[in-house]
This record gives sequence, structure tokens and C-alpha cells, in this order.
Amino acid sequence: MINNKTIFISGGTGSFGKHLTLTLLKKYNPKKIIIFSRDEFKQFEFKVQIPTKFHKKVRFFIGDIRDYQRLKSALLNTDIVFHAAALKHVPALEYNPFEAVKTNIIGSQNLITACQNLKIKKVIALSTDKAAAPINLYGATKLTADKLFVASNNYSGSSPFAASVVRYGNVMSSRGSVIPHFKKNRDKKFLEITDLKMTRFNITLDQGVNFVLDSLKKMVGGEIFVPKIPSYRITDLAKAIAPKAKFKVVGKRPGEKINEEMITISDAVNSIDCKSYYVILPSPGYLSKNHLKKIIKINKGKFCKKDFSYNSGNNKHFLTISDLKKLI
Repeated sequence: MINNKTIFISGGTGSFGKHLTLTLLKKYNPKKIIIFSRDEFKQFEFKVQIPTKFHKKVRFFIGDIRDYQRLKSALLNTDIVFHAAALKHVPALEYNPFEAVKTNIIGSQNLITACQNLKIKKVIALSTDKAAAPINLYGATKLTADKLFVASNNYSGSSPFAASVVRYGNVMSSRGSVIPHFKKNRDKKFLEITDLKMTRFNITLDQGVNFVLDSLKKMVGGEIFVPKIPSYRITDLAKAIAPKAKFKVVGKRPGEKINEEMITISDAVNSIDCKSYYVILPSPGYLSKNHLKKIIKINKGKFCKKDFSYNSGNNKHFLTISDLKKLI
């Protein structure tokens, strides 16, 4: 599916985009990879990281997903799209709400419209656990984007276009995550903890990229793929990084949850358990019964119980302090 194909990655200079690019170059033989992002300096830095032998296969486009015409011109002759561009910093977006709307919602719709007009076959959008029962603006904009991608399959007509979503939790040590913050302050007497009961899902960049590529193989269109991944307690993470430090509880940041959620009780009625992952199906009535049956058959899924929910607090698999030390 990747070999001899032209791949487009929005937000291609972010943690996920860079890791995906290097994985595709090393493990597959893409015809071309288009990196689309706003920051020319990050593009320069990333180009230096790419082995020289692959330079001819990678194209860097400066642009913003808010700009439809620029986006459309960058997407010409693309086969597969990975959409990772987003504004993500929760407190910053609470303070600058419409900027989040312009990038995460309007930008996502621009991408969908451009892909449909250009008859691009496969689009995978990256989502977040914060999109499930959102309490902050970031989560609300990502939930809206998820629904835009799922619904786009309803009006693709006879086009081969298909769009799906991958939703997962915190990426370990990614830019803006708590691990670099804890490491920076590990030698101080106190580590600032927002809440002692806080838990989070955890996934590594490798796991995230591999899950997205696996979802690409299985996608029919309209699914939200959710991996089964471990949780950790924020206090255990702090102990793994700075075992001698004491905790100073500073309270939750604006729009922050104690436990993150990936599948709500409301979503459970339309969710299937596929052993190592879940799939949230489109709501009945939006896509044909045959379409839904095809998704269930490909993923070999069984419907979840009606009272099921999947959150970082009730997760069956928790990382220990020892596990966290190894991963860090």
C-alpha cells in the first residue's frame, strides 16, 4: 500500500510526522513523501535528520491547512494522506479559542474538501483521547474534526475516497508532554503534580506509527480506531524520573481531566472489540449496512457491552514504576 505511492503528511515536522516519515523511508519504498507544515526552520532541521540517500524522495511544502488553495496545490497527485496538523496545547487554546477552531476544525474541513476534489483514495486523521467527552476546547475541536472525517464518507459519491480516524493517548516524551518537564526538574526538592489521582494512557512513537499503518491496511472508511494501550499514574511517572523528590500539588490546569477517556459509555453501543484494539463504528443510518458489515468482518470484531467504557483510570493494564523507567 505504501510502495510506489505518493504520501502527504500534514503537520509533517511534528513528533508523529517525523517518525512516520523516517519509518516509511526505512521500511517501505514510497514514490514520494510530501511534508506540509508552517515552520520553515523545523523543516530545515528535519531535512538534516533525513539520510542523504532519501533526500530525492522527500518534498517540503511550507503552508497552513487554513489556506485551502495552498493545501490543494500541495496535495496534487497524492495517493495517501496522513493528517497530523493541529494546535494542541490545552491552556493556550483555552486562552486563544478561535485559533483552535481555525486550525483544528476549518483546517480539517479544508483537507477533506481538497482530498475529495482531487479524488484521493485514503485519508487517516490523528485524533486524541481528549476528543472523548471533551471538557476543554482542544478536545472539542478534535471531536468536531473526528466527526467531519467520519461524515465525509457519506458524501464521497462514486469517488474512491475513504477517510478514517485513529485515536490514542499521550505519546511518551513527545514535545509538550510532562516527561521532559519532570526530567528538567528532577534535581529539585519538589516536583509539581497537578493531582495525585491523575492517570494517563501511554503509547510510544513506534507503537503509534505502527498502529496508524496497521489501521491504514484495514480501513474501509468512517471508523475510529482505538488501540489497547497501558495507563500510568502520574505519581508513578514522577517516581520513575525523580525517586527522591517530594510532590507539590498545584491543582489541575484549565480544561484538564483526572482520567482520560477514549471510548465513552455512549460510544460503546457502536464499538467493537478486535482483541488488540477497538473500533468505534459510524452511527447506524449514516453508512449502509453492508459498509458496516464489511468493517466488522475485516476487523473480526465483537460488539462491546453497553455499559463499557475505556478510560485511563479503569484500564486493566497499568505500567509499573519499573516499566516506566525502562521506557523513559
